[in-house]
Amino acid sequence: MNLPNKLTVARILLVPFFVAALLIDFPLNNLVALALFGAASLTDMFDGKIARKHGLITDFGKFADPLADKILVISALLCFVQLGLCDCVAVIIVLFREFVVTSIRLIAAAKGKVIAANMWGKVKTVTQIVAIVCVLAMQTVLDLGGLGVQLPAALPSVFTVIGEVLIWISTFFAVLSGVVYVAQNRQFISEK
Repeated sequence: MNLPNKLTVARILLVPFFVAALLIDFPLNNLVALALFGAASLTDMFDGKIARKHGLITDFGKFADPLADKILVISALLCFVQLGLCDCVAVIIVLFREFVVTSIRLIAAAKGKVIAANMWGKVKTVTQIVAIVCVLAMQTVLDLGGLGVQLPAALPSVFTVIGEVLIWISTFFAVLSGVVYVAQNRQFISEK
């Protein structure tokens, strides 16, 4: 297994630790979750760059990289729903998009084709990562209030609105990228 693929697998392996840090209440758990999510997100940036720079692009990487992204992002969003930080409708929309795109990839694979992520899929992933990092960072700031740091009273409400807006922006890009993906690969879902 080459280095980019090892980084992709590492991203998947970080997910349970990220989820545990996010859901288990301990001092500054959101900071730990943010650090783990940040590390996992960096592997996404580096695996692709290394693969392209050194000609290490593989079919495994083409499948596993977007899968690792989905596992990481969906895990974060589902935890956010449980913690009351995200609207479940946004997560349902994102999940629907992911099921549609994955179904097309599986149909293409059955026909001997590997479909790599397109630019809109990358935009979707970046907006999701930015939204999740911002929500985690804002929760980390709010954690400081529990440690005795004086915070403005309106801050939790402001952070809630900002977090919701960012998640809905990333959901918009998920839908847009899904529509583009279906349009670009409609030959795999035709009955011919």
